[in-house]
Amino acid sequence: MKLSQFKFDLPLNLIAQHPSKTRDESRLMVVNRVTGKIEHKVFKDILGYFNDKDVMIVNNTKVFPARLYGRKEKTGAKIEVFLLRELNKQNRLWDVIVDPARKIRVGNKLYFGDDESLVAEVIDNTTSRGRTIRFLFEGNDDEFKQVLDTLGETPLPKYIKRKPEEEDKERYQTVYAKYEGAVAAPTAGLHFSRELIKRLEIKGVKFAEVTLHTGLGTFRPIEVEDLSKHKMDAEYFLIDEHAVKVVNKAKEENRRICAIGTTSVRAVESSVTAQNLLKAAEGWTNTFIHPPYDFAIPNALVTNFHLPKTSLLIMTCAFAGYDLIMEAYQQAIKEKYRFFSYGDAMLII
Repeated sequence: MKLSQFKFDLPLNLIAQHPSKTRDESRLMVVNRVTGKIEHKVFKDILGYFNDKDVMIVNNTKVFPARLYGRKEKTGAKIEVFLLRELNKQNRLWDVIVDPARKIRVGNKLYFGDDESLVAEVIDNTTSRGRTIRFLFEGNDDEFKQVLDTLGETPLPKYIKRKPEEEDKERYQTVYAKYEGAVAAPTAGLHFSRELIKRLEIKGVKFAEVTLHTGLGTFRPIEVEDLSKHKMDAEYFLIDEHAVKVVNKAKEENRRICAIGTTSVRAVESSVTAQNLLKAAEGWTNTFIHPPYDFAIPNALVTNFHLPKTSLLIMTCAFAGYDLIMEAYQQAIKEKYRFFSYGDAMLII
C-alpha cells in the first residue's frame, strides 16, 4: 500500500490538549472487524468485552523527563535537548536530539539549570539533528538521575500546544509503568485506572506485562510513498517467561488476547516462534507492521486515534482492515472523538 492512502483531513481542534478528567471515562469506539459494526461507549465499558481467562498484554515502560532546556557556552543561545537514550551509564553518554541543531557543533559545551550546575559536552554528530553528548557530572548515578528529574520536563508531543503541567507527570504515565526508558507514553494504556484493572482481574482477565521503550521513531514522519521502503528506528524490548506462559496458555485455549497499544503489538510480534507462539526475548526491534500482515499473537487491540500518515494508523489498518478503519475514523471525526496521545480510545475485536 502507499503512504498517500493513509491521508485524511483531521480538524486540529480534535487533537486533545489535556487528558480526560478521569482515566477510564474517556470515550471508547468499539469496532468489530468480523461484522463491521461500530459502537460508541465509555472506556470502562471495556469490561463487557472480556471474560475469564482472556488476556491483556500491557507495555510497562515508564516515561522519563526527557526534555531539557539549556544554554550554549559563550553565546548563551537557548537550546532544547531531547534525551533519547543512555548509551553508556559509566561515561554518562547520551543519544540526543538538539534544536536548533545548526548552532550545536562537536566540542560545544551546554549548560543546564538556573545555576548552570549541569554541564554537557557535544562529542559527536549522529544525524542532522542528532548528537551524542557527555554529561560532566561528578556525583553518583542516583544523584545524576535526581538532577535530570529536577531539570527535565515531561516530554509531551509537539502536537500538544502547551507547556507541561504538574498533572502531566502522573497522567502522561500508565498506572502500571515500571521500567524507565520511554520518551513517549504507550498512550492506549493511559485509559486504565487501578480500579478498572482490579475489576478486570476480578472478572478473571489475566495481564501479561511486556516492555518496549517507546522512542521518537514511533512518531517520526514516514517520508517514502512505498511503505515497504520505510525503516523504523530500533526500540528496546523485553518479553519474560511469565508473559510468554500467560499468552501462550490463552492462545492454546482460544481466548481473547488483546494488545493494549501498538507498542505492545510491536513487542510481541517481534518475538514469535515457527508455531506462531510467543517466545521470551530481549533486544531491539525495528519491526514496521503495514498491510498486508498476519498477526501471530493478538486477536484484539486497544489503541488511540492516530494522526494521518503515521506508522500507528498504518498498523491499525493492518489489524482491522483498511476500509473499516478509515470508515471508523470518519465516524470519529463526525462524532468529535479526541485524537492523539491524550485522546479517546478504540477497541478492535
